[in-house]
Amino acid sequence: MKTRLLRSFLKPELVRVNISATCKREAILTLLNIVDDAGSLRDRDEAERVVFERERNMSTGLERGVAIPHGKTDSVDNLLVAIATKPDGLDFDSADGQPAKILVLTLSPAGRSGPHIRFMAEISRLLRDDVLRRRVVEAQSADEIVSLLTR
Repeated sequence: MKTRLLRSFLKPELVRVNISATCKREAILTLLNIVDDAGSLRDRDEAERVVFERERNMSTGLERGVAIPHGKTDSVDNLLVAIATKPDGLDFDSADGQPAKILVLTLSPAGRSGPHIRFMAEISRLLRDDVLRRRVVEAQSADEIVSLLTR
């Protein structure tokens, strides 16, 4: 069941390998571009506003090289997810001080938290695995990342 949940949100067209961003802001803008380019945002400015507002309140840089910037907005109809890797890492004001190498953006409708909470719980659980994290960071394609996270 959990794999099916991830498969419904993780699509190769929403994944980028080794992004060129050099800072947290650029990385978040890159992730927003990914979902915007997919045609999934009704209001890009609003999506950007809520993600950066959330980031100002508390960094979404977690531990072990993972960051999950996110926001809730009515500019999306359903949970949207974009993933990017940055093998060299980026300063993301992470809880453990380590650079973020795996970036997972989520945007969800303001009034619905169920899918968002389930997705966050599952992706966080998966990315606690050291071997899986290393394999995601080393992945050479979007298809490979999706395969690693949904098997």
